[in-house]
Amino acid sequence: MQTDYDVAIVGGGMVGASLACALAGSALRIALIEAIPPKSDQQPSYDERGLSLSLATQRILEGLALWPSLSGGATPIEHIHVSDRGRFGFVRLHAAALGVPALGYVVPARELGRVLLAGVAAAGNVDFLCPARVAAVQPGPDRVRVELRGGEPAAGLDCRLLVVADGTRSGLREALGLDAEVKDYGQTAIVANVTPEHPHGNWAYERFTDTGPLALLPLAGGRCAMVYTVPSAAAPDYLALADDDFLARAQARFGRRLGRLRRLGARKSYPLLRLVARTPLRERLLLLGNAEHTVHPNAAQGFNLGLRDAAALAEHLSGAAAVDPGARELLEAYHASRRRDQDRVLRFTDGLAQLFYNNRPERIVLRDAGMLITDLLPGLKRGLMRRAMGLGGRQPGLVLGDPLRGESHGH
Repeated sequence: MQTDYDVAIVGGGMVGASLACALAGSALRIALIEAIPPKSDQQPSYDERGLSLSLATQRILEGLALWPSLSGGATPIEHIHVSDRGRFGFVRLHAAALGVPALGYVVPARELGRVLLAGVAAAGNVDFLCPARVAAVQPGPDRVRVELRGGEPAAGLDCRLLVVADGTRSGLREALGLDAEVKDYGQTAIVANVTPEHPHGNWAYERFTDTGPLALLPLAGGRCAMVYTVPSAAAPDYLALADDDFLARAQARFGRRLGRLRRLGARKSYPLLRLVARTPLRERLLLLGNAEHTVHPNAAQGFNLGLRDAAALAEHLSGAAAVDPGARELLEAYHASRRRDQDRVLRFTDGLAQLFYNNRPERIVLRDAGMLITDLLPGLKRGLMRRAMGLGGRQPGLVLGDPLRGESHGH
């Protein structure tokens, strides 16, 4: 086993594996450390969830040469319908009106995992250490010592940069004393695939209700990925319901736009938190993905934001200035380049949570009037679409141009 690396990434989930793929073929030696085998039932990153990928994410994956392997299992989102249950507000968005083939794509998480890990396996400069858990970390002025358990006995490695990408409840972030601010929304997302009576027509629906949003995202074979948000205190009761009873509750929340909801898949639940690292970096240490920032899923921004971070970090690490990938000034330059996009997404998702889960009469009128005005005014709608597609502000170079401006360039 090699024991000397330029970059060690702890966490082989979607963002960690994406960073490894983005660094494939570079001059850097990479270790990707993951505790749970990808095909294990205990692996949370690559399950049956439907992931909504923004247009910017699709273009990053295209730049990484991963999209051709993923596109066959991706369902385009050609239309989006956002509504407020029992109220008059709604917004409709259409790809054709913006001159783009899709507003985004939906892929099963397991398919994205398959493609990412195939990219990792094909990279000559990336070692995938799995199963392996970090037992101890000893930062030093020139190297970080990482002790591992699992796999080879008493294994360990040295790296010049340690990237912590092991999720929202990162034990390593806490062990390293990288502080984070956590807000519990008191909500739980129940995720399952469902088959509606009528074809979805590549529409994505997000319906805000008094208990949280209910989203239906288009999947292949006429199925939809459902994300049903409920109060956390009630989540065990929802999970214990018989399939027909659960579907009846979802039907009452969603309505009949797709006819009767039927054929429910396995249900999984995820408590919803807002997490923001107060200390996202230190010399030779960097947080990435949900370990750095976890957002409410109401606008499907989480993985899309994490991938933009990973693409930007790969640019900084692969650049000519990356003589030392763990240098404090390089990490600070990377983080400065991402701060505006991160802050924008954090404010946007938290603002939606505050606006739509507040049933004071004046808030109801404000949000529904705002939705109607947005639906009627092309300029506002265009701005909303740029945000939904992940195209606000400066983007990593792997985003191949801005389709709303007719830009296209290669890398």
